[in-house]
Amino acid sequence: MRYFLIAGETSGDLHAAHLMQALLREDPQAEFRYYGGDSMQAVGGTLLCHYRHLAYMGFIPVMLHLRTILRGIVNCKRQIAEWRPDVVILVDYPGFNLKIARYVRKQALCPVYYYISPKIWAWKERRIRALRRDVDRLYSILPFEVAYFREKHNYEVTYVGNPTVDEVAAYKKQHGAISASPAETLVALLPGSRRQEIADNFSRMLCAVAPLVKKRDDRQPPICVAVAVAPAIPVGFYHDIIAHSGVPAECVRLVENDTYGLLSRSAAALVTSGTATLETALFGVPQVVCYYTACGRLVSLLRRLFLKVPYVSLVNLICGREIVPELIADGMTPDNVRRHLLQILPGGNRRAAMLQGYDAMSECLGAPGAPACAARLMVAALRFRP
Repeated sequence: MRYFLIAGETSGDLHAAHLMQALLREDPQAEFRYYGGDSMQAVGGTLLCHYRHLAYMGFIPVMLHLRTILRGIVNCKRQIAEWRPDVVILVDYPGFNLKIARYVRKQALCPVYYYISPKIWAWKERRIRALRRDVDRLYSILPFEVAYFREKHNYEVTYVGNPTVDEVAAYKKQHGAISASPAETLVALLPGSRRQEIADNFSRMLCAVAPLVKKRDDRQPPICVAVAVAPAIPVGFYHDIIAHSGVPAECVRLVENDTYGLLSRSAAALVTSGTATLETALFGVPQVVCYYTACGRLVSLLRRLFLKVPYVSLVNLICGREIVPELIADGMTPDNVRRHLLQILPGGNRRAAMLQGYDAMSECLGAPGAPACAARLMVAALRFRP
């Protein structure tokens, strides 16, 4: 069968790639065309557009690149109509994907399946109307979404497990147990994947750790800092931020294409909200969630007014309580970050409780197997549809 997939960012590209591999096991004759990235391209099929050409977030970036985004939507619609796939599989990225779903449904081209549903429980709840109207099947990767969609919206979804559980488990199986160096205490910085959020978060993370790197009790291992470099972001971009941070350049390591390796060696982490918070928890690394925004007080006020959930990190949302501290908008100051970081470093008074919370989160998520479960259900639905 023919599968047309659309993923709009790094994590979606990785999740979609694993779904494609699972689809091939269920349907060895599968053909793929997709909007995605390097991970999907490594599986095979035809990459029609790389996500880096369309991945813009925030009002101003979207407006500045609106022509490019609209052209991408037009091209995607045309390519689906010309190829006539058996199914369109959407992976997160709702701003773009729901427009494609509307077109496919109106033209009656094929079924539309959604893998990794839009987070309407957090914002833009009105999107439930588009999901009802244009999406045939919704496959959830977050356990709390099932009750949300069923009880609040009477909309059926299927929880298939979480693909990040699979990805972390596969890494651990391949690399075995990796011990942190006893000669140092490594703090990982995961400041995001887009230029503006990296610029905002990385600089403040460095300000937070600077006093710890410079002044450390001689009886304790020195604190070292390593930052996970985002795909498609030049290393020089990070060097420029480090140069203005006050932290000696030799104290900051840049880690490219090995975020899991970095986490496996880290004692603690400062993490921008997103999938990275879940990955960090699955590696058992205590963390502080940090997300700076301009006009912090205003954003904090608007968050209370418009955000539908009490937390922004997946760890807290999955558990339904605060496991990791969240320093958002005006709450993300270097002093606040440093104070919380000291509490989760080895010997810190919140470290043990956070690790216990991670165990509860893992129980909620369940065992590995999300891509395989989703692929099995998708192929069965396609083969037996009327």
